[in-house]
Amino acid sequence: MQRLDSREPGFAAAFAAVVSDRRENDADVASAVTAIIADVRARGDAALAEYTARFDHHVLGDDWQIAPDACKAAYEALTPALRAALDTAAARIRAYHASQIPADRDHTDAQGVRLGARWNAVDAAGLYVPGGRAAYPSSLLMNAIPAKVAGVARLVVVTPTPGGVVNPLVLAAAHIAGVDEIWRVGGAQAVAALAYGTDRIAPVDVITGPGNAYVAEAKRQLYGVVGIDMVAGPSEILVIADGQNNPAWIAADLLSQAEHDPVAQSILITDDAHFADAVAQAVQDALPSLSTQATARASWDDYGVIITVATLAEAPALANALAAEHVEIATDAPEALFAQIRHAGSVFLGRHTPEAVGDYVAGPNHVLPTGRRARFASGLSVLDFMKRTSFIACDAASLAKIGPAAVALADAEGLPAHGRSISCRLGQ
Repeated sequence: MQRLDSREPGFAAAFAAVVSDRRENDADVASAVTAIIADVRARGDAALAEYTARFDHHVLGDDWQIAPDACKAAYEALTPALRAALDTAAARIRAYHASQIPADRDHTDAQGVRLGARWNAVDAAGLYVPGGRAAYPSSLLMNAIPAKVAGVARLVVVTPTPGGVVNPLVLAAAHIAGVDEIWRVGGAQAVAALAYGTDRIAPVDVITGPGNAYVAEAKRQLYGVVGIDMVAGPSEILVIADGQNNPAWIAADLLSQAEHDPVAQSILITDDAHFADAVAQAVQDALPSLSTQATARASWDDYGVIITVATLAEAPALANALAAEHVEIATDAPEALFAQIRHAGSVFLGRHTPEAVGDYVAGPNHVLPTGRRARFASGLSVLDFMKRTSFIACDAASLAKIGPAAVALADAEGLPAHGRSISCRLGQ
């Protein structure tokens, strides 16, 4: 874990190194993914079956799909408390995203031209759900529910089932969210199948959902063939906290992201050096009790950072440079600092708003930009599953008012047919 102090010589250079450290997987997967995509495009289901046998150790026979009845059974088999928790999460996610539905526009301007825009959902969306350690039902809800709220008619899940084993919580979440199809395929090959289609799997228009480096690279390469949510990297959290916090609480917040991935990053900014020491110790005290200790310790040891500043007034500028996925402001009056933060995936205000509540039940989406992409990108929303179509309507009178300007511009650009298509209607 790295300790920095804004008052020390060399701080600017050390902090710049933290900002520029991408922590992305450095494996050269691009060429492998290119080959997999080409293979799936050429051989379709046969390629999917071979990759599934090789990577997931599962031979696809008559079980390519997981039936809706299996999802319903998994939901009904949950303990009442867990079923209620998933239902609560789903209801809150659905309510929050329902408020994101954009309004159509239709008006007539001063020249008599009718102008507007109409929003429509994409026809089909694909959702990648990881298998193994990263198979989280909360992630399925966060991706699937906005698609359904947007009005997507066909929602398809692809998920690897190593050894044929299916995560029942994922199936239960699929039932709650109303997923239409679930296919037992994963990896870059599943993303390619969603993009191009195979004999069994019809193509989709948008692909969302987390995955490993191969999945992320496949999404990146296939953007343009389909829409994607984002190219995501390792998780990250920035906690801005004064010395009035409980060190154990802040340590838990930092570890909540560190346990995701050995290359996840947790950063604390505080104006209290003694509190910084206490949090560092609290992290060490908490690690042995975590079943995810190995992952969390690797993340904290290699990428954890504690920054001490003279005053928390310095924190917003540092936060904007980091443009972190998650930002907590653990103070009594967080609004003043929040007002100055322009670049963050999601912000959690006050001492009683841990980031983890946003991962599950708060309502806003937990699919957020990482790797400083919050400078230009936003979290997943209903709009990722919709597109806007503008429309224009002129009558003879309104065209006569604005048409001559269009003719002049067309002539200036050397496009006479453009100008003529307007001037002929103007009787010129």
